[in-house]
Amino acid sequence: MNSRFTSRRGAGRLAAFTAGGIAVALVLAGCGASAAPEASTPTEATDPDAIIEAGISYALGGSFDPMLATGAVTLAANWHIFEGLVDLDPVTREPYAALAADLPTEVDETTYEIDIREGATFHNGDPVTVEDVVYSYERVLDPESGSLFTSFIDFIDTVEAVDEDTVRITTDYPFSLVNERLGVVKIVPQAVVEADAEDFGANPIGSGPYALVSATPDDAVVFERYDDYNGSRPALAAGMNWNLLSDPAARVTAMSSGTIQAMEDVPYIDVDSLAATVDVETVQSFGLLFMMFNTQQAPFDDPRVRQAFFYALDMDTIINTGLLGNAVPATSFLPEGHPNYNEASTVYTYDPEKAQELLADAGVSDMSITLLTTDTGWVREVAPLIKESLDAVGIQTTLDIGQSPAQYGKVDAGDFEVMVAPGDPSVFGNDADILMRWWYGDNVWPNDRYRWAGSPEFAELTALMDEAVAQSGDEQQDTWNEAFDLLSEEVPLYPLFHRQLPTAWSADDLVGFAPVPTTGLSFLDVGVAAQ
Repeated sequence: MNSRFTSRRGAGRLAAFTAGGIAVALVLAGCGASAAPEASTPTEATDPDAIIEAGISYALGGSFDPMLATGAVTLAANWHIFEGLVDLDPVTREPYAALAADLPTEVDETTYEIDIREGATFHNGDPVTVEDVVYSYERVLDPESGSLFTSFIDFIDTVEAVDEDTVRITTDYPFSLVNERLGVVKIVPQAVVEADAEDFGANPIGSGPYALVSATPDDAVVFERYDDYNGSRPALAAGMNWNLLSDPAARVTAMSSGTIQAMEDVPYIDVDSLAATVDVETVQSFGLLFMMFNTQQAPFDDPRVRQAFFYALDMDTIINTGLLGNAVPATSFLPEGHPNYNEASTVYTYDPEKAQELLADAGVSDMSITLLTTDTGWVREVAPLIKESLDAVGIQTTLDIGQSPAQYGKVDAGDFEVMVAPGDPSVFGNDADILMRWWYGDNVWPNDRYRWAGSPEFAELTALMDEAVAQSGDEQQDTWNEAFDLLSEEVPLYPLFHRQLPTAWSADDLVGFAPVPTTGLSFLDVGVAAQ
């Protein structure tokens, strides 16, 4: 199960504040649903005039438009600014009715009706209408929209208004993950977006509990409470200041000094020292480090060569030395603890002799490669250790460490052999299908990056994924297991490990706070303790 650490100082208070919410978070859920969020109501008084101060580790970039937003900061901000009809709770990953008055009513196996919340308004005061709902879905479904999320909802055939507060969604086929996917689309005001879509991306207007005040790169993202919000998760503070502190030392200093009340991405080396004064918890995430090959370039078109790389890696040393133990080696595409986890047919353990045997069987000797990696802090820590393992089995490795845009520019141009990089599509959803389709769907990854889309194995994987989404229960799980097995054997892109994410906060200051098992911080149902 998932590994975690909570300081003794905060353990009792945490139990009182969250009433078991953290325990639910440890199972990266996505298999259930509720009409109301699972997050518990704070049992201590909060100060409605207080401001939440947070330390954010990622740089601000890109649009807030929820059809386009893919940045770590904008995605987390949009949890608070926008609502889907049904959203995934950021902590528990459980679907709950957000803008919808209740969970969808299943009319038949391909038809659902959903009532929107009575009296819901956007931050500019305009009422949320069924026309806004239909428009929000149609713009994402439009293949010309440029949205990365179109493929996540391509099971939807039509979205139409039934009456002034009800929409009907029809699907192309029975789809078992409707509740888990509806939140991919956030509801936006049609009139505002159509008037100036670019300005809307910079100055978003949603129906969520917080409205955006300002967003300044390298400084802060500022929010204020939306007092007319009438949903189940009202803001418990007057506002939030998200201090953009990409320097880890600056975040730790701000947390230690009390300048901020919560911070994401605690450096592993600082976990113990911070835990002496504030609450620190490490939660298992889907977030991973993957190895990817240019499968159109010999010898990486041979799966035996790709497998050899995985057997060559001394993963215990890489994790314990590079990450101070804060990761678990991959035993499948999904981490243990995910509700759809199943151990893959091929599990890579450290076996340098087998790696050398596979290379010899493939006719490969005296191999020299350039290994691309990104310059993310923790990736830089493990990259030299990966090189050591590869060098030890005769794969002479030169590291090329650089910023992500430059490295992916090389990848997209086909100018690479092997790449190691981080990723976490669980910010978009947590079901097995959405996580696989991010990297293995008919998109830029297999087509233009690891270049595997023309293989019969890719066609087989696609057929398995398409089959699974039309199934449910044990039958669906069995099909996903076949997909996990295929990926473990072919490894065109495959996880090395799944990370654990340390988050720090002051339980003396924040009521109801819990870490999330993905990138970001959530302050839904969180307030500042009354003094």
